[in-house]
Amino acid sequence: MNPRIKEAAPGQNYTVHLIFDNGEEGVFDVKPYLDKGVFKELKNLNSFNSVKPFMGTIQWKNGQDFCPDTLYIESKRLTRRCT
Repeated sequence: MNPRIKEAAPGQNYTVHLIFDNGEEGVFDVKPYLDKGVFKELKNLNSFNSVKPFMGTIQWKNGQDFCPDTLYIESKRLTRRCT
């Protein structure tokens, strides 16, 4: 089983910044989904910005969500800088 979402925040250009329960961080690009089914509503930035973590994944105010495995596999990992 892949890690689940602990924190989520809307980013620029229809991306979502994710923090997984294993401490990894990533950015998930929602743009490829915006012309498909229920995700079309997310073109409206007010709707898109309503994203929040929900039961190990992310969800928007009208119920759109992604499989947590998809979020982990398709997100671009962010590397942490040592200071």
